[in-house]
Amino acid sequence: MRLNHIDLPVPDVAATRDFFETWLGFTHERTLGQDGLAILRDQAGLVLVLSRLRRHGPQAWPVPFHIGFHLESPAAVSDLQARMAAGGLAVDPPAMQHGAFAFYLTAPGDILVEVAHRA
Repeated sequence: MRLNHIDLPVPDVAATRDFFETWLGFTHERTLGQDGLAILRDQAGLVLVLSRLRRHGPQAWPVPFHIGFHLESPAAVSDLQARMAAGGLAVDPPAMQHGAFAFYLTAPGDILVEVAHRA
């Protein structure tokens, strides 16, 4: 068995879709409604569904909720962090954290994202 998809409710589907396409290599497959739901896929086949948050106010993800992406090398982690910082995202440099060379940032929708390399 393998994980097939994740559905994340977000206040701004378009902004969150753009983040995952631009920075994390997801491919946009389709959007339903007027940015009511977007379907994206990564290179490994994972489907990421972004659905419009149905309540008002900020999203309250439980702590320590986050989604993690593992890259092939520490250099790949550093390269992505540098491109994100140059692109105007608020992201600290990678460091050894929890046994991995990693950095964290907050994506649109208040989603905590980990990017790491584990040896």
